Amino acid sequence: MTTPDTSMLEAALQHHFARSALLEQALTHSSHAHEASDALSPDESSGERIGPSAGDNEIMEFLGDAVLGFVTSEALFAHFPGKHEGELSKMRAHLVSARHLVRVAKQLELGNYLRLGRGEEKSGGRSKAALLVDALEAVIAALYLDGGLDLARQFIYREIVNPELERMQQAGEVLPLTDYKSALQESVQSMGQPQPVYLIANETGPDHKKIFTAEVRLHLRSGDESPHLIARAEGHSKKSAEQRAARQALEHLLKERPLAGGVE
Repeated sequence: MTTPDTSMLEAALQHHFARSALLEQALTHSSHAHEASDALSPDESSGERIGPSAGDNEIMEFLGDAVLGFVTSEALFAHFPGKHEGELSKMRAHLVSARHLVRVAKQLELGNYLRLGRGEEKSGGRSKAALLVDALEAVIAALYLDGGLDLARQFIYREIVNPELERMQQAGEVLPLTDYKSALQESVQSMGQPQPVYLIANETGPDHKKIFTAEVRLHLRSGDESPHLIARAEGHSKKSAEQRAARQALEHLLKERPLAGGVE
């Protein structure tokens, strides 16, 4: 069975491997390794395996998973210094989930480069989510072993962490890059004003694709008995709509006075 040309993959990874056997092993499924081992002559099969090219990617998947978990935790620690451990754990679980990683693997077209056994090839192994995720984690290990932690970190930030954080911010999903509700709360506290009041003013759309309209109300002037409507925004969840409304309120307040510490 021929080994696929990985030059295009190396270009996508932005790294040329000094030890190409590392990338080869990262892309080798156990089904291929077993068939290759069975095909060896008695003398060859009794000999000791030398070098990573003789094995499959299972052990590299183990290492890559550890590197991915560490770097992702490091990234979240830097992005969200004020978040609680439970919130960061939920975000990390999403970023390292199979559901997210398989999308990254498909973007890199890892399936085209997998070394599979005949049975796995026939059963559609190149598009199986589990095999793609395992290969991606093994590739992370290969980058780490060939170029060090900084190289692996750059890849994880570029392909796995940063694009998803940016997507979540744009969608206004849970744990956006800036917690506008907290920032707004701190701002009005510093002004000696009551806390913001959030209301869900409207819900539209079917149950599986609802659009929520949130309003945030503030006391803009001392002596006001009732808060004013200052911002209204929509989102695919109540939380995202409230975050967007809080952001609009902050932008309004920033015209009046800068926030202490600023907003990201």
